Amino acid sequence: MITFTPQKQKFIDSAIEMFGSGSTLTNQQVVDASKTAGVPKAGWFKKKYKVGYNRFKLPLEAAPAPASVSETSNENTTVSLIATNMERQNLIPVPFEGFVPWGHFKTLKQITKSGLFYPAFVTGLSGNGKTLMIEQIHSDMNKELIRVNITIETDEDDLLGGFRLVNGETKFVPGPVIEAMERGCTLLLDECDLGSNKLMCLQPVLEGKGVYLKKVNKWVTPKNGFNVMATANTKGKGSEDGRFIGTNILNEAFLERFAITIEQPYASAATEKKIIVGSMKKYGAVDEDFADNLVTWAEVIRKTFYDGGVDELISTRRLDHIVKAYAIFKDKAKAIELCVSRFDEDTKDSFLDLYSKIDAGINPLDEEQSEKNNDESVKSEYDF
Repeated sequence: MITFTPQKQKFIDSAIEMFGSGSTLTNQQVVDASKTAGVPKAGWFKKKYKVGYNRFKLPLEAAPAPASVSETSNENTTVSLIATNMERQNLIPVPFEGFVPWGHFKTLKQITKSGLFYPAFVTGLSGNGKTLMIEQIHSDMNKELIRVNITIETDEDDLLGGFRLVNGETKFVPGPVIEAMERGCTLLLDECDLGSNKLMCLQPVLEGKGVYLKKVNKWVTPKNGFNVMATANTKGKGSEDGRFIGTNILNEAFLERFAITIEQPYASAATEKKIIVGSMKKYGAVDEDFADNLVTWAEVIRKTFYDGGVDELISTRRLDHIVKAYAIFKDKAKAIELCVSRFDEDTKDSFLDLYSKIDAGINPLDEEQSEKNNDESVKSEYDF
């Protein structure tokens, strides 16, 4: 354990309480922690713990002792409200190497930067970077994020908290929603449309007013900076084509509490190539031609999918899987085959056949455009 002078310890304790042990602080956060602790600006800290431009890392060894347990009495029963070990964790998402900001990145970042409570619902097909985008916004802003993966079994006990056996005693442990509210960070409800009507316990939370924990007779008011974001493959109306089995029709009153709905498509070919080349650099297997072919291949398959010609598509995530497999096996054909083997035989064979044509320099999109131009030329010739 690192020891500090009393004044320095005040600053360390204040910073840990505000941002979490091991967190990376900005200059402004150092100023804020100094003010809260009632000490001069901690220049010594910035000098000793600098890890980059405008980045200063709190030492892990300086974590303060856990806060004392508060008690709430109800007749003859005493309930201890205990804080989870998250109080000493750094909940700022780690930077994702090779991440490319695109699409609605700026929109969601503006919402987060405003500090206003403004719930957002992000929907789109699987593997197009919805969750990663939200995580990287918070990583870029050095802001904490609590991600909760929703399932059909998720209920009030999972979200708001419940009684647990702790060191032989039954105590109430706050859930992730309460943690996010009390820390003033963002709550991410991932795969939200897999939930049931049990999510209705979040109604007051989605209004930004706070929530009443009836199990312990306590009202929790969110701190400034708290917000809720949700990701889903549907708009909460179920999956008519059955592609996203398990998704449910969410209550209209629940959906109505999200201020905006953002539809996230797949990235454009130019952006997707940047993403794929970034993945190649990360895995140490850069091949620009291979990246071009993969992006064109995925683009053709998606166009065919949207036109109703095929029931499956290639996501950006699957392209990343292929690049990683290529880095491991050093064989393009094997990498692609392994990563499309999850599809049925006919789809798999058609995808492999399509890639072989593209790799040979045959681009179906170019042929289609050529045919379209010819049709227009013929039409013009006989249009009197």
